[in-house]
Amino acid sequence: MVCLTEETVETLYRIGAGELVVGVSGFTVRPPEARKKPHVSSFLEADLERICSLRPELVLGFSDLQAPIAADLAALGVPVYVMNQRSVAEILQAIRIVSALVGRAEAGEALVAELTRTLEEVADRAARLPRRPRAFFEEWPDPLIAGIRWVSELVELAGAEDVCAECRLQRGAKGRIMAPETVAERDPEVVVASWCGRKAVRSRIAGRPGWQRVRAVLDDQLYELKSSLILQPGPAALDDGVRALSRIVSAVALGEHLPVRGAGELRGV
Repeated sequence: MVCLTEETVETLYRIGAGELVVGVSGFTVRPPEARKKPHVSSFLEADLERICSLRPELVLGFSDLQAPIAADLAALGVPVYVMNQRSVAEILQAIRIVSALVGRAEAGEALVAELTRTLEEVADRAARLPRRPRAFFEEWPDPLIAGIRWVSELVELAGAEDVCAECRLQRGAKGRIMAPETVAERDPEVVVASWCGRKAVRSRIAGRPGWQRVRAVLDDQLYELKSSLILQPGPAALDDGVRALSRIVSAVALGEHLPVRGAGELRGV
């Protein structure tokens, strides 16, 4: 198996099929041992020659954005399966599909059950909070991009109200671009930044026009969450990712603050 994105790698390792993985994306960080596998792709580009040299029985991809890679591989006679999950329910189904493709359907169902229990525990904790704070999750600073569907769903599962919830129906990032002034008008009480491949900068968030009066800035409820925990549509988002969101939302709802990571940095989990 060659995995062009991280979530299928993590799924295969968590169902006990990590030995089947022969190639991974250069962005793979979970699990750490998978980084020892040959790196064959970024997100939008792949080394077709190297992939073919690994003689994979199947290549797994994610998103319509990887359709050109899939087409090139198919033209070379390489079997390819590309998924396009966007919601929490679709992530769970993708785990079932990957597990079934490698003959580990039972292990896949066990992983889905484990992740479902985590989601239920987070929802139970959220139900006990005194209130639901307004939240804004940003994937990118410029242009300002709101959270993808599964992230928006997890934010609300953790006990917050996503101030840009309407964006979740947009499959592409372009449909989730928000004017900073519009977000400021919605006055989020907490901001969670997860800039894929870049470190979030506090001054850049707090210094946006009109944001000096945003409740999250006034109360210093600005957080950074590693993209590897929340922006991969796989197991990480549904356990470590949603737990981190739960801790952030709980702190805000209770009028508390999680620690600042360092001088001038955002708070973290």
